[in-house]
Amino acid sequence: MAVFPSRPSSAPSATPPENLAGGAARAGLALVTGVPLLAAALFLAASLSWWGLPDRTASLAAIAAGAFLLMALLGVLWLRQVAARTAVLRAVVEAVPDALAVAGADGRLLAANGAFAALANAVDGRRVVDILAHHCREGADSQRLHELEEAVRRGEGGEAFVVFVDDSSGQAGGGHPAGGVGRPAPRLVVVRPLVAAGQAGLSEWRVRSGGAIPVPGSHPWRELWDLAPLGVMLVDGAGTLLRVNLTLADWLGHTRDLLEDGSRHLRDLLATPPLGELFPGRLAGMAEVELAAARAAPLRASVLHVASSSGGSLIFLGDLTRETAREEELRRAEQRFQRFFQFAPTGFAFVDGEFRLAECNPTFLTMADLRLGDVQGEPIASLFQPEHRANLLARLGEVLEGRQPAGAGGGMGTPVEARLRGTSGAVVHVYSRRFDGEGDGDRGLILHLVDMTAQKNLEAQFVQSQKMQAIGQLAGGVAHDFNNLLTAMIGFCDLLLLRHKPGDQSFSDIMQIKQNANRAANLVRQLLAFSRQQTLQPRVLSITDVLAELSNLLRRLIGENIELRMLHGRDTGLVRVDQGQLEQVIINLVVNARDAMPKGGRLTIVTGNLHTTEPIRHETEEMPPGDWVVVEVIDTGIGIPPENLQRIFEPFFSTKEVGSGTGLGLSTVYGIVRQTGGFVFVESKPGEGAKFSIHLPRLDEKALAQAAPAEESKDKAAADLTGMGTVLLVEDEDAVRVFGARALRNKGYTVLEARSGEEALDLLQGERGGDVDLIVTDVVMPQMDGPTMIEQVRRFRPDVKVIFISGYAEDRFRHSLKDGAVVDFLPKPFSLKQLAAKVKEVMEGAPRTGA
Repeated sequence: MAVFPSRPSSAPSATPPENLAGGAARAGLALVTGVPLLAAALFLAASLSWWGLPDRTASLAAIAAGAFLLMALLGVLWLRQVAARTAVLRAVVEAVPDALAVAGADGRLLAANGAFAALANAVDGRRVVDILAHHCREGADSQRLHELEEAVRRGEGGEAFVVFVDDSSGQAGGGHPAGGVGRPAPRLVVVRPLVAAGQAGLSEWRVRSGGAIPVPGSHPWRELWDLAPLGVMLVDGAGTLLRVNLTLADWLGHTRDLLEDGSRHLRDLLATPPLGELFPGRLAGMAEVELAAARAAPLRASVLHVASSSGGSLIFLGDLTRETAREEELRRAEQRFQRFFQFAPTGFAFVDGEFRLAECNPTFLTMADLRLGDVQGEPIASLFQPEHRANLLARLGEVLEGRQPAGAGGGMGTPVEARLRGTSGAVVHVYSRRFDGEGDGDRGLILHLVDMTAQKNLEAQFVQSQKMQAIGQLAGGVAHDFNNLLTAMIGFCDLLLLRHKPGDQSFSDIMQIKQNANRAANLVRQLLAFSRQQTLQPRVLSITDVLAELSNLLRRLIGENIELRMLHGRDTGLVRVDQGQLEQVIINLVVNARDAMPKGGRLTIVTGNLHTTEPIRHETEEMPPGDWVVVEVIDTGIGIPPENLQRIFEPFFSTKEVGSGTGLGLSTVYGIVRQTGGFVFVESKPGEGAKFSIHLPRLDEKALAQAAPAEESKDKAAADLTGMGTVLLVEDEDAVRVFGARALRNKGYTVLEARSGEEALDLLQGERGGDVDLIVTDVVMPQMDGPTMIEQVRRFRPDVKVIFISGYAEDRFRHSLKDGAVVDFLPKPFSLKQLAAKVKEVMEGAPRTGA
């Protein structure tokens, strides 16, 4: 290092470091040689004076000369040693890559190495901070240098990161580099106080290359810099890009040399730069940015800004592509779970350790008919009907305390059946399982609520159907015996009426007996109707004509406080129905409408046609497309609650007081309409009345043409009931057999009687068996029933005609005919006229054999 004295501020231009170093060496040499000579002279004079003897002068002079020569020799040797050491020290200092300078207490330059002279272009007695500030960018960098000067005056050290701009013009101090001349170069300026004997306030200024971190290159931790999974860049305070690692260069699609050429700014790296000045602090405030990659789509990255006291900034960029993908997957997973939770058909509820509702899904709220704000935080037991709360809380307590084991395989255990308190009163199975908080000590229960209302209704319907099946079987058994009695009663009344004409004293008594027998027969038919076991006798009818005949009866049924209106559509089609059953349907609907309007109202019956090309679905029923005749019965009564709409057609279901109805009215309507091939729909709201719509299949012209001759023949047969031929009457009930035989004999037939199937077979295989033209047989008989007997008769008399009579429905026994033969059927009870008409119809018709 060259050492030189300080100069005043008015000194001329700076002296080169080499001249300053040479002058210092010559001054040192004079000092080294002059001191020994002066010491020798002083020693000689003192010796002469001390001795005071002239005769010793020569000796003393010789001694002095020897000493002088010895001192000169020692001085030369010492000077050579100092020069050698100085040369070695200078070579070491000059070999240091950092720019070194020594400043005095006033901050002025005292000494510098060649690197500092090359960096500052000139060396003089100015303040070191001014020399450095002149060659760096003005503004923040100059301010940092002055802050370092203040720190060293306080006896403290420090460092600052600044950017020097090399002056490409080669002028010493020619112009400030802030104008942008030259290439920016990062520098780390380090200052520390020096302690020297006899001098105070000295300071060492060191200017390092490479910035605040070791420059990537041959440095050992290059791999850490380049292979880091994060993008790393070094920028100055103004946002100029100084250094990047290979990861960031790869992301951006550029070479590192291109990015480190000193012309790149933070703004150049962003796909959408913000308005205004962009400096590291502002970039850090963005948290996330999109990098403008040259070879790919913009890269989304997170930002971490690390500021340094040296003024530089390290900016770490994290690739958010994978994180974004993970976030998207997590978001989708959350959405899927949310859908499972929100749209699950099962109710989910989270209950805390105090059995208070914490959270639930919409299905649970729908079951309970409540809103979340009304029940959140409330005791879970309060959502159930009072009679179910104790059992539910007991089970939940067992599960929460671990005393109720979970089901096999980690299931939810045995459910508790309870009814919610909502208006629908849903019946649910409550499954519960305990959950414990993950380290937070929280615990509670997860409840799964499965709506069992539909299943319970199905169970009830199944029980009801089982009951109806049992009732149907009972009704069939009763109908057989009861209809035998009614047949005999009605038949003998008809025989009596042949002898007692109107005006006879006994005529009215006989008519009373017959009318009551017919009423009893209607009760039996009504029992069979709702179970669809009633035998129908369909005819081609006009709905308008049927309603016209019923109008007077309907007005008497509804009373004077209800207005009856009938609106008939034009060209209403014809239908094939049992007139008696259709009348019963209309009467039942009208009576129900009357009961729904206790304070009066308006009853409207509308008829018309309906053509549909698409199926019509109503609740659980679906009506196929086609042509239909519609009868609507509309009232202005109290309406039907929604919870009852699904049950109004159930047998024995009634909202009337006990004793006010049997609950068979609407079920009979439903059974008759469906057995006819039609549909019945209902629409109603509480307080707005009800509308029952009956849809019956409309007959086409071809069906009408085929039906007309049959109807005409029936009318002719009804006019003349006499006939000829032999009839075998097989009936185990004596009264029915006696009545039937007398009735047919009175009409001109030859009648053979048999009490059982076996007796009938013997008779048919006897002498008179070949004369039998028609067999009229009961279906149910002891030992051998009617179908079994006919099956054996077909083996030797396949052409014989057969009429079955029974209290059962016709469909109940058809399937028992093993050969699938087509036969005729006459339901009990029947009158004399009906029996004679049926026998004549079959006797005059073609044989009805075959499948």
